[in-house]
Amino acid sequence: MTTQRIRDFLATRRPDGPCLVVDLDVVRDNFHAFRHSMPDSAIYYAVKANPAPEVLRLLASLGSNFDCASVAEIEMALDAGATADRISYGNTIKKERDIARAHAHGINLFAVDSHEEVEKISRAAPGARVFCRVLTDGEGAEWPLSRKFGCVPQMAVDVLVYAHQLGLESYGVSFHVGSQMTKVDAWDSALADAKRVFVSLAKQGIHLQMVNMGGGFPTKYLRDIPSAEAYGKAIFASLRAHFGNQIPHTIIEPGRGMVGNAGVIKAEVVLISKKSDNDDARWVFLDIGKFGGLAETMDEAIRYPIRTERDGDEMEPCVIAGPTCDSADVLYEKNLYPLPVSLTIGDEVLIEGTGAYTTTYSAVAFNGFDPLKAYII
Repeated sequence: MTTQRIRDFLATRRPDGPCLVVDLDVVRDNFHAFRHSMPDSAIYYAVKANPAPEVLRLLASLGSNFDCASVAEIEMALDAGATADRISYGNTIKKERDIARAHAHGINLFAVDSHEEVEKISRAAPGARVFCRVLTDGEGAEWPLSRKFGCVPQMAVDVLVYAHQLGLESYGVSFHVGSQMTKVDAWDSALADAKRVFVSLAKQGIHLQMVNMGGGFPTKYLRDIPSAEAYGKAIFASLRAHFGNQIPHTIIEPGRGMVGNAGVIKAEVVLISKKSDNDDARWVFLDIGKFGGLAETMDEAIRYPIRTERDGDEMEPCVIAGPTCDSADVLYEKNLYPLPVSLTIGDEVLIEGTGAYTTTYSAVAFNGFDPLKAYII
């Protein structure tokens, strides 16, 4: 949804070219909604979703912790006012020298999913806390995650035993149910797996303390989504079902759910054409595409709400594409997108729900186009 503050900004500033505008009031509201719905879970904002300094400073001031994927993100969070004990190095794929740099910054919480990563951390961050990521199936996620991250539960047990043997603190397990997860009960089976890992390790004298329940919390695109409160109730019920009265320390890592609906991209229609005289669908080319920040339209996974000033007119299904000289730069073709018949070259469109995973996916200068500009208000 485009807030009045964003509309006023665009009307008065009239920025040239495609740009993202993020309303910090929406980010603040989202943070409070997560804190209210899951009061017993520590919030670790996924910095990769939108690392704008203004967003990070706001969240740091509200008491958020930060999930970081690189040393650069760790330094962004520190610069925003977070202390090292509020930062997790959540990427399971890290260079040993980056682990050492993070440890030198005071970071003491690291993700692993293999024996080899444990060995690197034992050398570069001796005595640190580690949590092992467990694979999930991602069913029900609009942007599902692959097998790139995590390991099966039995291997997680072995990895955490190995970490203990190498002098690290085997602290917990993590999982990620998949981004833009619309099933509130998706966390249940993953929590069941987590409990089994806890039990197996307890039998070996290793007592885990934490479950990192990852992200996956959605933002509203074209379809309605459950409220943060609905997720909170379902997750707490699963925690109680699997852990009883011994619920561990828990972490959540909202990224998309924290900033997605806070941002709107202003774009412009560059060309409207057909491929033949009897073509059923018009092609609508925008001045932003996959390489300008809309990478999550890959496989048409994320379907953004697109608003125009002509939305009261008759609509017809269109192909929507970006401006670059790359045939992959098509946003919606398999599932045509309804746009006004009266839409014309030079019209502006607003692409809603774009506060997450847009500026960070934008190419630096593909085809000479500037990276996506961002205004944080």
